[in-house]
Order: sequence, then C-alpha cells, then structure tokens
Amino acid sequence: MIATMISPVRGWAAGSLLGLAYGDALGKPTEFLTVAEIDRRYGPTGPRDLVGDPALVTDDTQMALAVGWALHDAPAYTAEIVEPLLRQRFLAWAASPDNNRAPGMTCLRACAELSRGLPWQQASQVESKGCGANMRVTPVGLLDVDLDTAAGLAQLQAGLTHGHPTGLAASELTAYAVRLLVDGAAPAELPGRLTARAHEQREVYRGDWLGDLWQRAGAGSPAEFIALGWDECLRVLARLDAALAGPDDGGDPCRWTGEGWIAEEALATALYCAVRHADDPVGALARGARTAGDSDSIAALAGAFVGAAVGATAWPADWAGRIEYADQLAALAATWQR
Repeated sequence: MIATMISPVRGWAAGSLLGLAYGDALGKPTEFLTVAEIDRRYGPTGPRDLVGDPALVTDDTQMALAVGWALHDAPAYTAEIVEPLLRQRFLAWAASPDNNRAPGMTCLRACAELSRGLPWQQASQVESKGCGANMRVTPVGLLDVDLDTAAGLAQLQAGLTHGHPTGLAASELTAYAVRLLVDGAAPAELPGRLTARAHEQREVYRGDWLGDLWQRAGAGSPAEFIALGWDECLRVLARLDAALAGPDDGGDPCRWTGEGWIAEEALATALYCAVRHADDPVGALARGARTAGDSDSIAALAGAFVGAAVGATAWPADWAGRIEYADQLAALAATWQR
C-alpha cells in the first residue's frame, strides 16, 4: 500500500507529488473548456473526484516523474552529472507509447534535438517560456540540498527544453515555493517571499549550470539575459498580489494572473488557487481545474503547493490507489522521506 511507503511524520514529499498528479488528473478533462462548459459538466465547484481506474494524468506528471527519477539516480548534484540523466529520461519519455497526452511541442522539438546528441544549450528552444518548464520541477523543491544547488537544478531541468529566461526564473520560483512550504511556510507567505527572491536573483546568471545559454538568445550579457526572466516574474507576482488583496468572487483566476500557458502565469495562477484554498486541498485542485486556461498544469502546480504544505494525509484516502503512476509516485516520495 502507498500509505506504508511515505514518511510517517507528515509525508510532505508524498503530499506534494500526489497533489501534483491529482491536480493534473482533475484538470485533464477540463483543459480547453470554458468555465461555463466546465460548470455544466461538474457544477459550480468544478471537478472534485478522480475519474477512471486508474485516473489518467498528462505529460505534466510524466515529465515530473522524469525529473524525479533523474535526480534519484544522480550520485551528486552537479550540471555535469545531472544533465545526462535528465536527457536520458526526457528522451525515454519522448519515445514512450504513453507519450500520447497532447504533449507540448516545445518539449518534443527540444527532445528531437537532444536525441541528435547536440549540447543541450543548442537543443533548447530559447524562444519558449511555456509552462512545460516548471510544471515538472516539483521534485527539485523536495530535495534536501542548499538553496544554490536547488536553484541550479531547477534552471537546468527547465533549460534542456525551454531556454527562455522566464522559463528558468519561473522554474526556480516554483521549486522555491515547494521548498518553503515543506519547511513550514504558510501559503499566504509565498507571494511576498517569491517577490523578494526575484529581486535578490535578478541579475544572477548561474553559468556553472547554464553554460553559454545566454549567448544563444542574443543577449548583451548574462545578467541582461536572466534579468528579463525575473522581471517578467515580478510583473505577474504584482498582479497576484493585487488579486489577493481583494475579495474572492469565486470566478476564474485566469482573469487576474493569466491562463497559464506560459511559465510565470502558470506559477501565479496556481499560487492564487493554493492561497485561496489553503484549508481545502481538494478545493485548490478544483479551482485550478475550473479555469479557461491550461487547467491541468494550473491544478497540478496548485496540488504540488498545497500538498507540500499539508502532507499526504490531507488528500482523500482512496485516491492514492486510483491515480496513474501510483507506484512511481510512492517510490520517489519514500526515497526523499520529507
């Protein structure tokens, strides 16, 4: 049983990984639907139960598992060691018959280039800041490593496919949010703490992890390259602050923080759901799934955030045995024991 494999203390890692998969599964059938269409199918609270045996997920969970297993297999966390492991896992995902969940074109294009043996900086799609960069980064936030290593890993795993600086910055912030929650921060603290982090890191280019990626983008300097990404994240975090400052009318959060197809908007909209529904984990997933944007990615990240805060026991007890890839999610959670 999965329950015997997770941490006996709080199961933060299991709560976050399972939350990601649960949100992904709830948002899978609502992606590309309007809110009115979602309400007609599920009612005004959105989908609140898994469907199917197993309940199927999308490429969001599949690629989060790819990142998780690459980290699991790494004897040490350096760019030289982790990059080949990420490449191997990403290419296995790209070739898998289970890669039939409308995967993102950026990931597919980058994987095609990676399969040719190109340096990842050349394979990366430097113009893309799609949410594929950060919908898979949750495992990095669960690692017990120093903050600089976590930041480097978050940006590296994003950069293999999404080389735009905003994809890098949003991925670091997503992993940092998971880390803060695991360490005991309340969801309501996240917008302010992520904003502070973005200001601190605005001109920090992690060359030991990214190499010459900045040159491919035609930036004038490494600092100029990465600052663009942090600035875009700061702008959407300001929109998030403004949305949270007012009352919640129960509507689509995409109206305030964007539809989530791009990395910084997926982060901010998922944070909105997690903060507004911090005391109702399933409600956070349902709010993310009840959006007119990239519902599966928004709900997945909302689940990763809330699950990191409340632990595995906050999710419905029967869901752990009903979600696709349950065995892999449990095995990774047991490895990290956080």
